[in-house]
Amino acid sequence: MIAERIAAVRERIARAAERAGRDPAAVTLIAVSKIKPAADILAAYEAGQRDFGENYVQEFRAKAAELPALPGARFHMIGKLQSNKAKPAAELFHCIHTVDSVKSARRLNAAGKRLPVFIEVKLSDEESKSGLDAAAVAPLKEFLDGAPNLILKGLMTMPPWSPDPEASRPFFRRLRELAELHALPDLSMGMSNDLETAVEEGATHVRVGTAIFGKRVYSR
Repeated sequence: MIAERIAAVRERIARAAERAGRDPAAVTLIAVSKIKPAADILAAYEAGQRDFGENYVQEFRAKAAELPALPGARFHMIGKLQSNKAKPAAELFHCIHTVDSVKSARRLNAAGKRLPVFIEVKLSDEESKSGLDAAAVAPLKEFLDGAPNLILKGLMTMPPWSPDPEASRPFFRRLRELAELHALPDLSMGMSNDLETAVEEGATHVRVGTAIFGKRVYSR
C-alpha cells in the first residue's frame, strides 16, 4: 500500500510539473514519517523512497536505532527546531528546514557538521505557526552566509491548512518572490492536500505524510 501511495504522489507531482513547464526531477518528495513506525520508513525505502521528514529529535533518535543501514536515505528535520536541540538535530539529520533564529543557527554551526538548511518563514497570522517574518530573513541569511558549516538552500513555509488547495497559492507565491529577492534557489512548501499548487508555484521540496503513510493517530 505504501509503495502504491508513493507512486500516486509522484504521478501528482509529475502532472503538476508538466502544467508548470517544469522537470518533475527538480522536485524532491519528502515522505513525512513523524508518528509512524520505523517499519513504515523501511517499507517506503524498499519502494524507492529516499527522503524522509521527521518533526521531533527524540522520536527520530529512537526510531533511527530501530532501522537497519539505509544507503542513500536522507532524513530532514521539518518540525520546530528548539535551540537546545540544535546539536543533536545536526547529528541525526541530513537537512534542517526550520531555522528561524540566529541562536539556533549558531548552535547548528557549532556542531561542526556540514549541513544544508532552510530558513522557515511565517507568512500567515496563525499563532500556531513558527518562523520568521519576511523582513527578518535578510539578517538571518547574512549570518548563515558566514557560517562555515551551514549551507543555506532556501526558504520554507507552512500556510494555514485549508481543504481548498488554491487557498495556499498566495502564500507559496509570496515565498517564491521572497526567495527570488534573496537569490535563494530552493523552496520547501506543499503537503498532501496542496502539493500540486506548491509545485506550480516553484516548490523544490514537498513534504507529504498522510497521502503516503495514512492518517496519523496521536496517543493521548
